[in-house]
Amino acid sequence: MTGLRYVYAVCRPFGPALQAQLTGLGGDPPRLLSHHGLIAVVSHVPERDFAEEALRAHLEDLDWLAATARAHQCVIDALTAVTTPLPLRLGTVFRDDSGVRTMIEAREDDFHRTLDRLTGRVEWGVKVYAENEPREPESPARKPVSGRDYLRQRRQHSRASEEMWQQAETFATRLHETLSAFAEDSRLHAPQNATLSGAAGRNVLNSAYLVPRTESEEFVEMVDRVKDDAPGLRVELTGPWAAYSFAGPEEAK
Repeated sequence: MTGLRYVYAVCRPFGPALQAQLTGLGGDPPRLLSHHGLIAVVSHVPERDFAEEALRAHLEDLDWLAATARAHQCVIDALTAVTTPLPLRLGTVFRDDSGVRTMIEAREDDFHRTLDRLTGRVEWGVKVYAENEPREPESPARKPVSGRDYLRQRRQHSRASEEMWQQAETFATRLHETLSAFAEDSRLHAPQNATLSGAAGRNVLNSAYLVPRTESEEFVEMVDRVKDDAPGLRVELTGPWAAYSFAGPEEAK
């Protein structure tokens, strides 16, 4: 089959086969390209969509980007079920198999070093949202409110809002400290923009944790135990994922 080579991830040789019905981008089943003790998981993709200029244009098309990201993630999820993949950036494309092998050789030491650190581990994501904003004081519809009363109400609302955010941030900080102490590594990401994410509430914690597969059940139980400890806050747990947040250079914890 002709076409460019789209690379989903690099991993080490693994025993269990991928799902027979698994398809990647454009419906092409991913295949394993072995080189220097590593495996690149690749699909054939058409030049009309993935050549440099076409890909740049497609990345501005949110519908195309979302569909491509879903197909990419589907392959990564299948790999995560049978091995430890090192996901590559969305849209990683080479001219042919030779180009993929050259990339592996250029990054071989980094790949082995990172896989040494990540093998047998998965990523869990934890987000905390403040769901309830203190209500604005309501001005009576018929009785006028004096300027002094209005300013007093505004000060009260401001204090209540400040206290609520302080409590939310204190809870999020303590939770992150507890989970980080359990995990092998952790990352604090920037809070999500509610307009972009569509999630209700204000995001006060957006974090990722690197956890051995064998200890994942205990990690999940830790998160579940705190979900009812903070009224007005929502704790969301996602995973297990391939360790996207930890695939780059190692950082101090």
